Amino acid sequence: MTDKSAEVVDALIFGGGPAGLSAALNLARARATVMVIDAGRPRNAATLRSHGFLTRDGISPLELRKLARAEIAEYPTVRVLDRTSVTTLSEVYGEDGVRFLATFRGRRSGGPSTVSARSVLIATGLRETLPAIPSLRGFYGITLFSCAACDAWELQDRPLALIGETPDIPVRARLIARWTDDLTVFTNGANVVDTAEESELAASGIVVERRRIDDLEGDRGVISAVRLSDGSRIRIDGGFIRPRWDPALDFLDGIAVGRDSEGHLLVDRSGRTSVPGLYAAGDAAAPGPQQLIVAAGQGARAAAVLIHDIVGVRTAH
Repeated sequence: MTDKSAEVVDALIFGGGPAGLSAALNLARARATVMVIDAGRPRNAATLRSHGFLTRDGISPLELRKLARAEIAEYPTVRVLDRTSVTTLSEVYGEDGVRFLATFRGRRSGGPSTVSARSVLIATGLRETLPAIPSLRGFYGITLFSCAACDAWELQDRPLALIGETPDIPVRARLIARWTDDLTVFTNGANVVDTAEESELAASGIVVERRRIDDLEGDRGVISAVRLSDGSRIRIDGGFIRPRWDPALDFLDGIAVGRDSEGHLLVDRSGRTSVPGLYAAGDAAAPGPQQLIVAAGQGARAAAVLIHDIVGVRTAH
């Protein structure tokens, strides 16, 4: 049953990043009532400049969010709850097509604690866990990054590092080598590169360093060297980190929705999950982390399909 005291909206969006805000804009233009739940903890908070977003190349992620929020504020059917987290989402069967009931926990007063929705779009992104290196966060987002497509251009032709402890490190190394002929892969003691992979990387001029990292060296965010456990130093001018990513989807524990082996939501090409009325876009959806412009596009596409599903029509989307 639905909670008759809960506010009812056409679409409830979890996440106030590019995917969620793009979806909100397009839903508003379709005259849908929309509520956006924004925890205010974007994964790219440490990044000074975002790249690859047409007409906004080099903009700060914070400024991009401000511009998006200002545009959305022009539409009266959209409401944004800031600094608010989703605690539970459950399926219900109510009147007027209501399918979901969500509860929230907020840091600011004035917002509802419960909302009913005809559809839900999940755009909560990911939780990011960096390798346990003492000074890493002092360089992250300045001269160390996680996305080669986003930030490798600015680091091209320099001695670079790739630091990570996951099995996909060799694949990422071959990609990053497109921008530099001087790349060292640091596994930080993890056994994630086998001898055959190391030989393949060596044939491309990529060095694999298996010793544990003691710390990173540099000044004011500009990295200069990786210091290893035996005290030796390898000079670098920048590089990339492979974090561990976990979808922030604890609130979905009560819903049996399809996921891949890493916990990302499985969606069709239009953003539909295996649960009718439940959609996903951006980093929360398989195949995982994407550029901002890709996430925004996914949000816009999911919004269009969501409206078509509410109306009960099918198109080429």
